[in-house]
Amino acid sequence: MLNLQSTWRGTFAAAALMLAATAASAQFPFNSSQDHAAAKNNAVQYLYPEQVTVPAGKPSAVEMHFRVAHGLHINSHTPKDSYLIPTVLSVPASSGVRLDNATYPPGTDFTLPLDPNTKLSVYTGEFTIFTRIVAQRGNHLVQAQLRYQACDNNACMPPKTITVPIDVIGK
Repeated sequence: MLNLQSTWRGTFAAAALMLAATAASAQFPFNSSQDHAAAKNNAVQYLYPEQVTVPAGKPSAVEMHFRVAHGLHINSHTPKDSYLIPTVLSVPASSGVRLDNATYPPGTDFTLPLDPNTKLSVYTGEFTIFTRIVAQRGNHLVQAQLRYQACDNNACMPPKTITVPIDVIGK
């Protein structure tokens, strides 16, 4: 009888462990390295605005909102070292819209765990670039661009440029 009870307890314990492991794997997917790679490929996301209406021929303020993926940072517009790639917004000359001015947020000081003596100027989370644009009369689908370099705590990815689509109506 003692052997039957110990066998039953062992089977029950093994089943309980398997159930716990299944619940844990549902919370923490096994492909987390794939998820991290996807975040690196989409390091910065343009949030809004999708469309703006501005007076034609007059400088007009437009706030452009972005989000840096969790666990990553990008260099600010004014990185602390000249070899670092700054974040820069541009508007193609042929778009019917001219970027009159762009005011970037100040970067946040960031220290790498491997080099606590070096401070970087970075953007993390959400940030806003305050622009002044001048639009010709009419409807312009502008394919602005944001160039940046994203990094995690261990390495930086090659610089990347994303398209920032915005429909600008000049009235």
